[in-house]
Amino acid sequence: MKDLASAFTAANAAVFAKLGLDSKHADVRRSDRPDLGEFQANGALAVAKAAGKKPQEVAQAVAADWSATELSPAPTIAGPGFLNFKVTADALAKRAQFVANDDRAGANLVEHKRRVVVDYGGPNVAKGMHVGHLRASIIGESVKRIYRFRGDEVWGDAHFGDWGFQMGLVITALEDELGGFDDQAKLDARLKALTLEQLEAIYPAYAKRVKEGDIGVRDRARKATAALQGGSELHRTIWKAMHDVSMAAQKRDFASLGVDFDLWLGESDADPLIPEMVEDLDKKSLLEDDQGARILRVANPGETKKKKRDDGTVVEVESPDPLLVVSSEGSAMYGTTDLATIVQRMRDQKPDLILYCVDQRQADHFEQVYRAAAKAGYAQRDQLEHIGFGTMNGPDGTPFKTRAGGVLKLQDLIGQAEEKARARLKENEIGADFSADEFEDVAHKVAIAAIKFADLSNFRGTSYIFDLDRFMSFEGKTGPYLLYQAVRIKSILRKAEEAQMRAGAIAIEHDAERSLALALDAFDGALRAAYDKKAPHFLAEHAYNLAQTFSGFYSHCPILPSEGDVRASRLALAAATLKQLTLTLDLLGMDVPERM
Repeated sequence: MKDLASAFTAANAAVFAKLGLDSKHADVRRSDRPDLGEFQANGALAVAKAAGKKPQEVAQAVAADWSATELSPAPTIAGPGFLNFKVTADALAKRAQFVANDDRAGANLVEHKRRVVVDYGGPNVAKGMHVGHLRASIIGESVKRIYRFRGDEVWGDAHFGDWGFQMGLVITALEDELGGFDDQAKLDARLKALTLEQLEAIYPAYAKRVKEGDIGVRDRARKATAALQGGSELHRTIWKAMHDVSMAAQKRDFASLGVDFDLWLGESDADPLIPEMVEDLDKKSLLEDDQGARILRVANPGETKKKKRDDGTVVEVESPDPLLVVSSEGSAMYGTTDLATIVQRMRDQKPDLILYCVDQRQADHFEQVYRAAAKAGYAQRDQLEHIGFGTMNGPDGTPFKTRAGGVLKLQDLIGQAEEKARARLKENEIGADFSADEFEDVAHKVAIAAIKFADLSNFRGTSYIFDLDRFMSFEGKTGPYLLYQAVRIKSILRKAEEAQMRAGAIAIEHDAERSLALALDAFDGALRAAYDKKAPHFLAEHAYNLAQTFSGFYSHCPILPSEGDVRASRLALAAATLKQLTLTLDLLGMDVPERM
């Protein structure tokens, strides 16, 4: 069954066609002025000139010819020719009943299903997950769920950063620590005792040395990287130990965040494809020698940007920059691995679309890779899309850090949120009769809901200020508020079941019932918008509006104290709301407790 906006659009398009008007302008949407009508159409203004009439005259003709009276009486006209519609009570009841009976709570599937890979998460080996990984993980997980729910075949891929210079740098650090790799027993013992905490200390120390100009360490790390990528058994053994330690910790972190992947692959999994790919690029005459390295130019003729030289002069250079495919040391680069990963995915998943949920600051890099893939014939340009996002900032407006200025670990952030959730639950006198395990489970779900909704309630392209105190409130536009509303409906329905009260046919009589039915109808539109724009905030907004509307309904329309058909109808509306709200929260990656 179509949502009401789609049903109105189809009916309006039929009138437009009958009057000889261009029906592509017959779109009907939810009204910005609900005091004038619940739905509105502005098409009369767009077609008036071609029709040789004033917009008011066109609107009057449409209203006079309106025949879909099961949806609405003839529309009223406002301003220069806006059509305003009020839904009939029967149409609202029919739509609400469909939502109540439908396993998908009123949401439709895509017309044409696609095969989609969503690349998100992206943690690095030898580094613990921190708040910088939060947005990619939260947004990517929600996009994956949204696309799958709409009917696409979807693979979520963690795409671990487990290959490249950082690996060579840690191998070099371990070599210095052990005084070389000649003593196999000593090396085996060290690798067996290796921990993520040790790797987290090793990597930044040596990265700092390179940044401060230690050419010796830099060159040795480059050689170690080349040896690793060249298949050295020694280097691969060390790499595997680092990889396994990191992977175990990252799987734990993702699980605590409610994030999962279908493909736990990394850059290393694409490495075997690189030699053949480089040979193929060479055969296609796409590679050029450049100071000992090999590059692939991706800019079209005449595409340039202004660049300031060290001496202050400004010159025009090609843009985007060429993709560095092979370094002067002979090793594959970051972009090379991304290009090979596209080859791998096209071979294994055969996707129609690959979505990359990565920080907006990586936009230039992905543009290079996507153009290179298109030039090489590995994928069409429109099959590759970067879902960029802004930063999660602290109170000073800069990327979130600890008070000491360091990067906050993801587990520490979750721990802080759980601690705050416990305090808020106790403040609100929730959980006094829970077992310790149930209380901890609820606190964790509240904490994750607070973190996720704070992120997903914003358009992904914008940055936002992270304020745990505000996000943990049980009032206002927060994740905990939404969980509380869903749990309250669960409680109502449990009491009804205990009293053997049953839901029945939905009838719309009270204004608060109208508002709730309209809110339930909006789910499909919010889902389509989130899908089309890869933007979960449309669903976050819907969840909040639905919860608020139910709160108003609950205040004005007593459920359990009412009787007969009225109570049965209101129980059905409550059950439909719970189903849709729970489903929406699940698409956002949030779990609803049984009680709070």
